Amino acid sequence: MSDTLVGLRAQCPHCGAPVEARNDEFCCHGCELAWSIIHGAGLERYYEDREAYAPRPEPNRQSWEAVPTRTTPDGKACISVMIDGMRCASCVWVTERVLERMPGVHNATVSYATGRAHLEWDPERINLGALADRIAALGYRPRLLGEEAPPDRELLPRLGLATFAAMNIMLISVSVYAGWFTSMAPRFHVFFQWASLVLATPVAFWAAEPFYRGAWSGLKNGVLHMDVPIALAIAVLYVHGLAVTIAGTGEAYLDSLTMLVALLLGGRMLESRGRRRAAEAATALAATAPSTARRRTRDGFATVPADQLLPGDLIDLGSGQDVPADGFVTEGAGQVTMALITGEAAPIPVGPNDRLVAGAVVEDGALTMCVESAGENTVLGRMATQLRTAADRGIRPSPTDRIAPWFTAATLVVATVTFVSWWAAADAGAALIASVAVLVVACPCALALSRPLGAAAGLGAAARRGLMLRSADALMEMADVDMVALDKTGTVTAGALEVVAARDEDLRIASGLERYSVHPVARAITAEATRRGIPIPRGRDVRETAGVGIQGYVDDHHWRLSAGEPGAVVLESGDGDRRTIWLGDVLRTDTPEAIRTLGDLGATVVLLTGDQASVSQRMGRAAGIEAIVSDVDPDDKRKWIAERKSERHRVLFAGDGINDGPGLAEATVGIAMGTGAASSVLIADGIVARGSLNALVAGIRTGRACRAAIRANQVRSIGYNVLAVAAASVGWINPLVAAILMPLSSAMVIWGSSRVEARVAREEVV
Repeated sequence: MSDTLVGLRAQCPHCGAPVEARNDEFCCHGCELAWSIIHGAGLERYYEDREAYAPRPEPNRQSWEAVPTRTTPDGKACISVMIDGMRCASCVWVTERVLERMPGVHNATVSYATGRAHLEWDPERINLGALADRIAALGYRPRLLGEEAPPDRELLPRLGLATFAAMNIMLISVSVYAGWFTSMAPRFHVFFQWASLVLATPVAFWAAEPFYRGAWSGLKNGVLHMDVPIALAIAVLYVHGLAVTIAGTGEAYLDSLTMLVALLLGGRMLESRGRRRAAEAATALAATAPSTARRRTRDGFATVPADQLLPGDLIDLGSGQDVPADGFVTEGAGQVTMALITGEAAPIPVGPNDRLVAGAVVEDGALTMCVESAGENTVLGRMATQLRTAADRGIRPSPTDRIAPWFTAATLVVATVTFVSWWAAADAGAALIASVAVLVVACPCALALSRPLGAAAGLGAAARRGLMLRSADALMEMADVDMVALDKTGTVTAGALEVVAARDEDLRIASGLERYSVHPVARAITAEATRRGIPIPRGRDVRETAGVGIQGYVDDHHWRLSAGEPGAVVLESGDGDRRTIWLGDVLRTDTPEAIRTLGDLGATVVLLTGDQASVSQRMGRAAGIEAIVSDVDPDDKRKWIAERKSERHRVLFAGDGINDGPGLAEATVGIAMGTGAASSVLIADGIVARGSLNALVAGIRTGRACRAAIRANQVRSIGYNVLAVAAASVGWINPLVAAILMPLSSAMVIWGSSRVEARVAREEVV
């Protein structure tokens, strides 16, 4: 026997790879290093408790020295990163313990649900590169938040192999079945069976490995789930196929084996796709605040990192700049937009003693601000913390997961009773055939696929109606929504400042003054004049004063445009002529219809906005919304939603601004308008792509149709299994018929899922 064959009797104790040399214990130096790190830290229990082998360590190619980190008030450095390759809770446990035992590390927490790690360390004793190298040495892959995740190295190649083998074995089986009617020579029948066995072997041993691992993990922890009968059926089918092929008699049913593995791997990928990307995207909010600030010093000015600002620092702000911290104005005047916090697009005038928050934008003017809080202590920083916390929420079990233990136990009991009964009544061969028929015909493929296939159909139906949902969980939650809370600006309304009422002549004069201004009011006035086809005159001697207004000559008359009462600007001539131009946000054209339909669906609609009560009441009445909650800041929105949830309401919240982030994270389902702030889009469970609230109506209808289809699929699947198992156990169905029925049961699920689109379309017509 060769040395290579002798060496193949061992496996690497860290990653499980075959050890190919006689005297080697590990497959590579990386695994040996990882093993020594874990044992050196006294964490040997990891190897006993883990549910899957760790990935083989790879070189850490990321240059971590230049990566910016945050500094905590007590001088520690901290950062959040993604860690790929986590395969079980033990991976999280060992990573946290190894990092925390490194000199200089104060805290290391890892979320298995999202793969995100938060690290804190003493920069005088250790650096980020050393932490990343230690993570990589354990076999995991650290990367920065926002970087594209690598392709799924676990399921995708296994699915590809299983699909390739299943398609080819099915073609071979067609030839064999056709040979029954054309008197195929026995030698060709034997050749085709061996060819099928060659193709099925890597599927049974490698492609199906996740099911074996899942089954073993469940049994080891006293849990019966869907992987147990799946793994048992695959193993029995392969052993049966191998025995039949070697004996040269009977049917091998290897086409059923490979098709089963391919379908289940495909369903597993459908169920998990997009979950991690949505979770890690939720952390992007903190990047909205500017990273530097212009701080006053004794010698003049200095540009410093925003998170190094201290209470009492004075910083200067100019037109177009973002505010880097929370504080109040000490000098100067100007106008700022506070859409980050209030959601309102209209700029507001500010002067001495007026408050500013991080993320606000100075539209015009020059300001000096005294810092009160910076970094994570700002309103924006607290919002980012809330979103990161929300992103770490666990994954809810599906109804199929709850059914699985009972289904599994029943299947195993029936298969065992069938084997024993037939062995006592006939012989071992008949017992094996009957029990294999039970396992094949009762294969939980249809039950396992009912949710992912139904959800895929529902997600597609919602997307065709302008609602892009990130997961099946969000779609299922839409079905139970009984309260819809809507932000005003950008959600119920169009989200941009527009002229609401003005005479053409007044617009002509005002647009002549505002012709070259970039102020939001100027853009609204000139846009409305253009829309009405009004020729815009050229103003003369035009002067704009930050925070005051604009003045100049139009048609040889002196005019001044300045702020009036809320929602209005005043145009005054030199001889005292005074005219008013009303501006504001306007309803989306389809908002009233969508509000009525949401009510018809049994949902209570609430306008939840940070705007003033007078404006909120006016917009709410125009939209047909009776329940209005106004003057609420981002945290108050979150608290209001939390209170409604504590009253057992299922709350859908739709918004478009960064200020809506905490509410979107707190809601049962958070939906962002696609034209809104990037962070609100990233944290939300779904995105309205077409700027219409009718997408929310479609989402609720689709969720209910999808849930009904999934329940119907599960009822059909359970009914099929009860009848088919009973028939197989008494010998009415042999393994060949069972192999034919198995894909038919899956086709039944596919048909039921395809009805989602028709059901939604029918409800829209009604």
